[in-house]
Formats: sequence, C-alpha cells, structure tokens
Amino acid sequence: MTSSNRAKAAPYLFNYLSCRNISAPEDERAGRKVYSGHVPASTLLKLEDNENVREYLVDAPGKARRSPTLVHQAIRKTLSSNIDDFSILNGGMVIVARSAEIDDKNRVIKLIKPSIINGSQTQGELQRYFGQKADDDVDPSVKFELIVTDDDDLIAEISIARNFQNDVRAISIAGRRGQLDELEQAMQAQYPKVKLRKSETDVSTDDFLDTEKLIQVIFALMPQEIFSALGVSDNKVFTYSQKARCLKTFQRIVDESDGELKAVYRFCLDIAGKAWSIYEEWKAHQGFYGSRLRSIQRERDGQITDVPDGLIFPVLAALSVFVKKVPKKGWQYCPPTLFADSEVIDAAVQSYKEIADSNPWVMGKSKACYSSLYRVTSIYARLAA
Repeated sequence: MTSSNRAKAAPYLFNYLSCRNISAPEDERAGRKVYSGHVPASTLLKLEDNENVREYLVDAPGKARRSPTLVHQAIRKTLSSNIDDFSILNGGMVIVARSAEIDDKNRVIKLIKPSIINGSQTQGELQRYFGQKADDDVDPSVKFELIVTDDDDLIAEISIARNFQNDVRAISIAGRRGQLDELEQAMQAQYPKVKLRKSETDVSTDDFLDTEKLIQVIFALMPQEIFSALGVSDNKVFTYSQKARCLKTFQRIVDESDGELKAVYRFCLDIAGKAWSIYEEWKAHQGFYGSRLRSIQRERDGQITDVPDGLIFPVLAALSVFVKKVPKKGWQYCPPTLFADSEVIDAAVQSYKEIADSNPWVMGKSKACYSSLYRVTSIYARLAA
C-alpha cells in the first residue's frame, strides 16, 4: 500500500490490555512487525475479516444458515459458564494490518486496514455473547497476535496456513490466492453478471456459479493434445467423479501458467464460457425426448428439464474432438456441419442401457462409455478434416 492510500484509510482503534513486540530477526529484515498480547473482547467486535479464508460459519449475512459446530458450542459454553478462563481456553485471534502506531500511554494501537485472518468463529460467538449479555456482564480478555505487513501475497499465505488446522476447503484456498479471478473474468465475457464461488461459505446457487463444476466441464471438453499435458490420466472419467482432484489440478495449472502449462491455462480461459453454455444446453437437451430413460427429469408434457451429469460428461468428452484453436480467436468449439447432436445422443442412450445398466452414476465412471461415444464423434472429426 502506498503512503497516500494509507492516509485515506481511517485507523481502527485497537485498545489493548497488554502488548509485546515478538518480532523475529527474519521479521525485522523483511520489514514487518509481530506483536502479541491481550485485548478486551469488546475491542474485537467490529474488526473486519475480509482477509480470512473463511467467515463466521453460523448465520453469516448473505450466506446459507449453518448449525453451530462443536467449536461454536465449546466457545458458547466457556462464555456462559467459565468466562474467567476464556483467555486461556480460547486460541485467540491472529490479525493482520498494513501499518500500526502504538500509543503505550493510552494502551491503544492505531491499525490501518486490519483484518482477522484466524479467529472469525471466536469473533462471531463474541458478537453473539455481547448481543445477549447484560451491562454488568464480564468483558473477557482475548489473546491476540498482530502481524503488521503490507505484503498482500504474504497475508494470503498466512491466512491459509493459520487455518489449515480447521480443515479449510480447497475452494477457499484457491479463492483467497486469487487463482479463480481470471477464470471469473473469462466467464463474465459471456455471462456478465456471473460470480464464481470462491469460498466454502459462498453456497447460494442463486448468487454463485459452481466453480468446481465449471472446472470439471472445462476438463471434460479439453482436446486430447491439451489434456495429455496435464499428466493426470489417460481417460476423462475423473472429470465426472473427482471434483476435488479437478480443482487441485486447476490450481497447479494457474501456478504453472507462466511455464509448461501456459497453453493449458490459455485453453481454460478461452473455452470457459462456451464450455458452460454447452453444459447447460445438454442439461436440458430436448434430443433425449422419447428416450424413456427414467433418470432424466421431465415436465408432465415430456419436456426435458434435467439430464444427469453421468450421461453428460461422456458426451462432453466426446465433443472435445470438435474443439480447435482458431488463429486470432483462441480455442473455439467448432462442430462440423455434417454432425448432428442426435448421433451422440443415440450412442449415449445405447451405452447407458447396455454398458451402464441404466445407471447414470455407473455411466459417468465407465471408461467404456466414454470410449464408445468418443469413437462416434471421432469419425465426424476425421471426415471434416
């Protein structure tokens, strides 16, 4: 942050009970400071937690309602029946700030752009406690560690590292590291209002697109010459059944996007919007009308409303033969004029019945089903070549 930007940010007055500089020599060399001490809980209530990989998971504004976990229940029990021991029973908070000015006389630290990076659950439970407590109730002490740095990348890594003990999901880590930002921008070229899910608390299907599903779809539609560069499998079955693996692979692609996987990353960004539109089209493809597949959802008039992913992913993998790199336009979906969706639909229905025993989950994980559909589209790709 520049000095002019710091001047514009209003300081957060962080009243403390005790504060000690515990900076290591490495911290001093890197130009950062680390402090530790205790604060009255009330001084933590309005701190932001925008740098954290996860927000308060219970009744978070704009998020799906979640039941209190054992962690939340333990904090509540301590606050209600053993509050004098709260400072030693609770793990406290880790806070980052871009700068800090300590006033020892008044026991206050003026923080610029502070954020909780570990302790959002504690803050949420303290806010709940203060919302219910009487005026004469105790204001418990809370341990804190304050890291003062203006290195945004370091702050992201600290947030991730300090939360690993709480089983932070990969989607939150990818989001916090900015590994999904360019993918979201690529999607917005075709879907201007779309927002990708970048945190485990972004669960509303009305507000966020399923990022992991998008990545699975992109991988399923990836042509073989690009797919083979990943070195993950000789078959695309995993794109349907292993969403965590797909996300982890995408993170690796982003991390290596300036090196060996640059072309793969370019493909992902070029095809993202089109891949999702193809997926949406096949999710309600009326070509399955009259197929009598029981796993397909229909309206009373027979209109197709939902085709199971187990049927769709082998289809997407088969359609990948039509994805080509077009000069000055990047990667495009270019099916030949002589190809009709009905060709692959007929093959999908046959594979579904004869190979997958009419089970969409089995079809989505069957190498034979993928190979059967791929052979059909490959014929049209060769004829068009």
